[in-house]
Amino acid sequence: MPPPGVCLNIMNERNKKNGRGSPTNPDKFLDQDFEQLQKYCTINRTRYIDDMFPPDRRSIGNGVLEPDELARVVWRRPGKLVENPSFILDGLSRFDFGQGAIGNCWFLASIGALTFQKHIREQIIPVDQSFQEGEGYVGLFHFRFWRFGKWVDVVIDDKLPTIDGRLIFVRSKTPNEFWAALMEKAYAKVCGSYADMNAGTVSEALKDFTGGIHMTFKLDEAPPDLWDIMFRAAQSKSLMGCGTPQGATSANTVLPNGIVQGHAYTITGVTKLMTNNQSVKLVRLFNPWGQGEWNGNWSDKSNSWQSVSPEDRTKCLSIRDDGEFWMSMEDFCSSYSDMDICCLCPDFLDGSSECHWTSKFHDGRWVAGTTAGGCMNYRESFWTNPQYHIKLDAVDDECASEQGPNNMLVSLMQKPDKRNRRLVSNLHIGFSVFSVPPEYKGKRGKLPAEFFMRNPVASSKNYMNAREVMEFFRLVPGEYIIVPSTFKPNETASFILAILSKSDSHLEESSSHHVEITKPTPAENGGDTDSKATLFRQYSDQYEEVDAEQLQNLLNENLLQGKSPGFGLDTCRSMVALMDLTVTGRLDGREFLRLWDRVVSYKELFNRADMTKNGVLSLGELQNAMIATGIQMSDGMQNLMALRYGGSTGSLTLETFVSLILRLDCMSKIFKKMSDGVGIYLQESEVMESLDNDKQKRFI
Repeated sequence: MPPPGVCLNIMNERNKKNGRGSPTNPDKFLDQDFEQLQKYCTINRTRYIDDMFPPDRRSIGNGVLEPDELARVVWRRPGKLVENPSFILDGLSRFDFGQGAIGNCWFLASIGALTFQKHIREQIIPVDQSFQEGEGYVGLFHFRFWRFGKWVDVVIDDKLPTIDGRLIFVRSKTPNEFWAALMEKAYAKVCGSYADMNAGTVSEALKDFTGGIHMTFKLDEAPPDLWDIMFRAAQSKSLMGCGTPQGATSANTVLPNGIVQGHAYTITGVTKLMTNNQSVKLVRLFNPWGQGEWNGNWSDKSNSWQSVSPEDRTKCLSIRDDGEFWMSMEDFCSSYSDMDICCLCPDFLDGSSECHWTSKFHDGRWVAGTTAGGCMNYRESFWTNPQYHIKLDAVDDECASEQGPNNMLVSLMQKPDKRNRRLVSNLHIGFSVFSVPPEYKGKRGKLPAEFFMRNPVASSKNYMNAREVMEFFRLVPGEYIIVPSTFKPNETASFILAILSKSDSHLEESSSHHVEITKPTPAENGGDTDSKATLFRQYSDQYEEVDAEQLQNLLNENLLQGKSPGFGLDTCRSMVALMDLTVTGRLDGREFLRLWDRVVSYKELFNRADMTKNGVLSLGELQNAMIATGIQMSDGMQNLMALRYGGSTGSLTLETFVSLILRLDCMSKIFKKMSDGVGIYLQESEVMESLDNDKQKRFI
């Protein structure tokens, strides 16, 4: 039997193909269905309380409040805090809220960017929600976020943590408006707790608000046309944010110029003005604290504004301590460390409507011992990493004249293995891009280690312990292999690889997605038919059959010659079930001969693959054995086989290797018997039969 995770992985892939996890059909986070819960509460005339994110200190988390403060926390619904609470009052604005007692400026800066884009924010914040009794209010709200490859619908109750009647975390500047506080609670639920939102990067939330394409620009090495890119991004309805360098401590120190160290900001505007007969490029920024501004040139009270036309001054200048201010592009690049753009489509990069970028995405996984080969420092194992073959076409004539310095973006995002965000330990990740020379073109499967002895034509600049790394490149049309990897080998994690290019591209994993088995040739030293028949009769009963116990003795005494570890009884029972065509629970002479030829052949293959001659196959050696056997499978399937048969040591004995190959052979025949060549479609009774090893023998 495959491990339960196999079925879950298959269902997840099918859900994706059926549109599950899409913006219009998001997954139900923690299997909570908003409509069903709302209906239940309405029928039973009760207010919803979320037992998956309960109104208690577990949902607040550790390290946010002092013990005496935690003891004073009271969770209240908005109707108990103010009269006539509203979900949204007079529209959504970046000026609606101010940061609370947790360091989630990165999240709130992203909300500030979200308020500008109606088509995106209505995907995140369903607007048909209300506190009015006659409009379905039952203390239940929901929000949607993109999380590592799929959209999820997150249900919450509206109980909010307070101390002395005041909200602890984000609060609206209009006391009876609560959309921001409820949205923060929903995202805290996704992260695991409010404490799990402490510290982060604006790029993380921007990505979770769009599920789109993320680009980071380091401002100390910004391209000369960065302001133009930002201007076009603003026109194309992208979300933008930025961050300041960390100071000497982790505290958000306010510098004399008003800029906060180690802090996230929203980019809310990009414009160009004429001043003293010269043009000046300006950037408008928003501090999610809701107050505290830059006080240098082009700040609210700067004399620089007296040098522009009254019309421009009226259009741009707003003298209020609301956290929003203008600064020149030069001051922006010197005051901030990085800038992020997140968009649904990066066509704005070239400033041409004729040049469109295409995108490809792929889910993958590194597994210790099989597909986690580490970086290129580890030449012998690097090739075992997932490999992706991409064919990059030439750009269209209309786009060719508009080509900028780059025509490809590669993004690599690692997925967490824990729900609680603060417990996630990111690995150092990166990728390399190799050109495929003529002698390797058209080859199927993974390319061997010697191919990667050459230098890559492009790569990520550094291996970073970040959620996502990305790089722009310029590549000529041709074929390439992209290899994502962790820095060190044998580190297990899942990832999403995204490829964007100006021209059409064709991306596929460099391994087969179906199991195709070439039957092993019987070993030459397996003996002639008479000698094998004699061996069988020595162990068979009066009916010339062997059961599992007799088969166990036969194999251990003749195939292994008493060497330990031997074949276990469960393994022999499985062999009998797989090879028993006569449905007797035993093997007759003909069935035994077929099994013996296979087992001897697999033993020889095992010995050839065991390069270290230590009596077990490492998972790397297993890959070589699979190839030699004629088995081609995806990295995902190899990973599943390693989990099922590798044991705690990650190594396979002869017993587990033989059992694996026999089962793969059986699976292939089941597929060919029950499928239409594309897939298998089973009724419930057929599913139960396929899970019964005694029934599998009919397909041998």
